[in-house]
Formats: sequence, C-alpha cells, structure tokens
Amino acid sequence: MGNHTTSKDLIARPVRIWLFIGVILVFVQVLIGGITRLTDSGLSITEWEVISGTLPPLNEAQWIDAFEKYKVAAKKQFESLFGDMTLSEFKFIYFWEYFHRLWARTMGFVFLFPFLFFVWKKMLPTWLIKRLAIVIGLAMLAATFGIIMVYSGFNDDTRTWVSAYKLLGHLSIATALFCYLFWTWVKATYPNPLDSKHFTLHRLGLIVTALVLVQIAFGGLMAGMRAGLVHPYFPMFVEGERFMTILSGNLDATELIDYERSATVKAYVQVIHRITAYLLSGVLIYYFIKLGKAGISSVLNTSRYLLIIMLVIQFLLGILTIVNCFGRVPVIYGAMHQGGALILLAIALFINYHLQQKR
Repeated sequence: MGNHTTSKDLIARPVRIWLFIGVILVFVQVLIGGITRLTDSGLSITEWEVISGTLPPLNEAQWIDAFEKYKVAAKKQFESLFGDMTLSEFKFIYFWEYFHRLWARTMGFVFLFPFLFFVWKKMLPTWLIKRLAIVIGLAMLAATFGIIMVYSGFNDDTRTWVSAYKLLGHLSIATALFCYLFWTWVKATYPNPLDSKHFTLHRLGLIVTALVLVQIAFGGLMAGMRAGLVHPYFPMFVEGERFMTILSGNLDATELIDYERSATVKAYVQVIHRITAYLLSGVLIYYFIKLGKAGISSVLNTSRYLLIIMLVIQFLLGILTIVNCFGRVPVIYGAMHQGGALILLAIALFINYHLQQKR
C-alpha cells in the first residue's frame, strides 16, 4: 500500500490494550446511562458524594433514609410515576444510578494507575500524552454535566425526570469522549492509514459520521422526552391521521421548554429522528457501493460490510423499540439500539481514519 510502519512508530502492545479497554469502559458507561434513563433511575440518589457515596446503603435504616430523601427531592417524579413504590422497587432504580456512578469511578481508577505507570516507564510518546490529557478533560466535563443533569430533576414541581436538553448535553460529551478515545486507539494501533490513496472518499465518510452523530443526538432526545410514546407505530403513516393532529399543535418557545407537557414537541423530535434514519441509510448504502468500487484493502473491505450489517441491525432495533413503546419505552430494545449506534459510529470512524491523507 505504500505505507510503511517502523518500530519507532509502534505503540507498545500493553498501552494499546489499555486504550482499547478504556474504549470498552466508555461504551459500557454510555449503555448503563441509557438504561438508567429508561428505567427512570437517575433521581434515586439525591446526594453527590465522591468518596462516601462509593458504598450503597448497608442496612434497612439507611435504605429507608435514602428512600425518604428521594420522596422529598424528586417529589414530582415519585408522586407521578412511583406513588405506590415499595422499598424493594426503590432498590431497583437505586441500583442503576448507583451502578452508573460506580462504573464512572471504576473508569477513573482503570485509567489513572496504568497511565502513571506508562508515564514512569516512558512508554507514552508526547502526542499520546497530549491526547490523553484531552480524554481526561472530556471525562471530567461529562461527569460535571452529569451532576448538572441529575440536579435538574430535583425539587421541581413540574418535572418528572431530568431535563432532556441537559441529558442531550451529557450524552453528547460522552459520545465525544468515546469518539476521541476510539480514534486515539486506532491511531496508536495503525500509525499509518491503510488506504490513504483513496482519501477522496474521506469527505463522504465524514458525512456518514456526522449523520450518525445527529442520529445519536436525536436518539438522546427521544429517550429524554419519551418521544416514542407519542406515536408507537411503524411505518409512520399507520395511525397517521392521529399523528398529523399531534404535529399540527402549537409549537412556540413555551412549548419547547415545557416539552414534558407538549406532545407536539415530542412528535417533531420523533419525525426528525425517523427522517434522519432514512437519510443516513441512503447515504451509507451509497458509501458502501463507492468503497466497494475503490479497490480498498481487505481490512477496510471487511469494515464496510460490518458497517452495512450494523446499519440493518440498527434499523431493525429502531423499529422494535418504537413499536413496543406502548405506555413505556422498552428498556432492552432501547439500550441495544443505543449501543448499536455507538458500534456503527466506531466502524465509521475506523474507515474514516484509514481514508485520510497520510501526513
């Protein structure tokens, strides 16, 4: 391919494995976050204690105290959604928020100690240290925004869950972290792009990636607003007259802010999410064909097939999620759909990396 990798370019195998573990940890964290939202668990822990919060309630008295604090701080959610909740049911939603926070702490330890060891052993080149500093910054920003998001649902007489817009911000930062860390791992594993001679396709790959990112963003709004409940049918014209009635409702600044009471806002979010899915599918199929005609390497040829397979899986998961949104968003399908989106994004990024011009 005309690209040569010298031993000087290669990053040590333990470092590459550590980076990939980091990618997996972030992926799982986003997945847990999605489940936390879909199970309405985000407001179950009312205090943000970095050290003491590592341990959950350890006895019945502590559980009752945590439950009572939840009833006060998240009064609207408790009364609207969980008015007859038992202590055992509270423990279930507590688990997911606790697991989400515990996983974040675990990520910090898994990242920090090997990082210090690799720096001590001088196994990290300067460019990698700089990128890892940005990774740390993004992780801290995601955690900070997570706190802001959770507190948006406390002590509010109108809100039954966290702000969908703040959830979008939290998810967007987490997705950026996933992308940046995954790109760093690819760069460390493949110092030189495999198919840089086909860089003319790089721009098309960027469009595909941008559309996937837009879909993830609107997927976050779908989950944050429970927009799937407005029209749980596929295709869109099933019960279409009813849906058009919802879409024709008022849509002003007040409606956009008070989205929890606005079926119209949720309907528009769902329409945009569906339309973008069709647009992405069309562009990605075209991209798949163009890559096939370009005579790319075997690695990228395998990647393009994985891309199209993942697109089909995502489309089917999207349908399964929406048609099961009667009364409640299906947690299993919703979580799988979110995880699939990140996998699709990772494949697109992998191909993009290898199509960029060699510098």
